[in-house]
Amino acid sequence: MGGAAVLALVAVLGGCSEPPRPGPSVSTPTSASPRPTPESPSPPASTTARPSTAPPTTGGLPGFVVLTDVDRRIHADIRYATAHNFVGRPIAGYREPLCLLTRQAAEALRRVQDAALAGGHSLKVYDCYRPQPAVDDFVAWSKRPGEQQTKAEFYPDLAKDRLFADGYIGAPTAHSRGSTLDLTLVDEPPAGQPAYVPGQRLVPCTAPPGRRFADNSVDMGTGFDCFDSRAHSDDTRITGAARDNRQLLRRLMTAAGFVNYDREWWHYSLRDEPHPRTYFAAPVARSSLG
Repeated sequence: MGGAAVLALVAVLGGCSEPPRPGPSVSTPTSASPRPTPESPSPPASTTARPSTAPPTTGGLPGFVVLTDVDRRIHADIRYATAHNFVGRPIAGYREPLCLLTRQAAEALRRVQDAALAGGHSLKVYDCYRPQPAVDDFVAWSKRPGEQQTKAEFYPDLAKDRLFADGYIGAPTAHSRGSTLDLTLVDEPPAGQPAYVPGQRLVPCTAPPGRRFADNSVDMGTGFDCFDSRAHSDDTRITGAARDNRQLLRRLMTAAGFVNYDREWWHYSLRDEPHPRTYFAAPVARSSLG
């Protein structure tokens, strides 16, 4: 694929599974304000900043924290540090299975956890800050059509070459700005969760609970990172307890200042994020904290 084609591909990337074009340290915003991708929703009316296409710079993550240092009650299952994700192996840039966030996002999430616990639930995060090397890894993977080891679970009814165009994965991504995360609710105390074994028989993420991967999440209608329209937050085919659970998560997150990406029930961004024009590339590791 030529350089122009690659740039065109990156321009359309959007969605939770793909991060925005971050920089390890703070990048200098450009004067241009590109149209946000679905993965990087437009800032709400309370802010005017828009994502920048400025190239990432080198450095650490100023003002970021490890979520468990702020609230140890929140559970974590950092999928991109493992083989249990839509690529089928650990993703570049995930050196440690940590949830890194800006302090503002982490403090807001602690308030969500307080509210969730009052109703007998707890939060569980799947992904938080996502570095530029992970974006590059996703883009490179997208150009290798033969690599579809986990299609049967994560995108059983969608062609791989539609994942970017349909907004399920993309670059740049709001995750790289440090105030966006993927999460769910679990009962408190949470049920046990079997370990994922690479090579095990895969079941579609759209299968009923009890048949799909036994994540200890409450029923949300699909599994995490399910590239299917049934994962859209308000898909009308999701009814009963699963719909109630999605609405509960959205109420809790909205009350603390987060905004949902409507194509992914699990994806939320802090409304008043501290780095609306900055993308970072430092790895997911405690040593990256500024």
